[in-house]
Amino acid sequence: MDGMTGLPATAVMVVDLPADRIGERLAETMRIYVEAMGYPAISGSQRGTHMLKHARLAEFRCRAALDRTGAMVGFGYGYTSLPGQWWHDLVQRAVIQDADYWLAEAFELSELHVLPAAQGQGIGERLLRSLADGLPHRTMLLSTPEGDNRAWRLYRRLGFEDLARNHLFPGDHRPFGVLGAPLPFPESLVRR
Repeated sequence: MDGMTGLPATAVMVVDLPADRIGERLAETMRIYVEAMGYPAISGSQRGTHMLKHARLAEFRCRAALDRTGAMVGFGYGYTSLPGQWWHDLVQRAVIQDADYWLAEAFELSELHVLPAAQGQGIGERLLRSLADGLPHRTMLLSTPEGDNRAWRLYRRLGFEDLARNHLFPGDHRPFGVLGAPLPFPESLVRR
């Protein structure tokens, strides 16, 4: 049980959040996004606009982690990464080796966040596994701020490898790592 959230890991349920219902829980997702990333509150409203647009993209998937009361403690979403999309095109230029393999049939994990007080309980991994389950894509790609933290340890545990490091995206001063993993996640890496 986590002292700050009072939640045993089993008390959290991961559920599908359909594209047509994103607007109903947008404020909750963006509050989690702002807290988890340490961004100013205005970033949430800006990113929320992007999330609503992303919900209309091919193979959009969103999962939410809910506590016993139905309050959201984490979420993740992504979609098919295609040429002409902002992130896809920037990453394609950054990936030096095997870009065609990694990007040709990729699911782009756009966001994966858990409230800081609920981190360290396996919620992020449950969200990520739920998002990946049954995807028709060959790979999953993501970008995350550089640093030794729980997110990096999670991605490494699930088999994500470096595609580009210290990449700078327009609008963010922090360097990011671009990571990719073949799908499905290997059974040998499944944590029971």
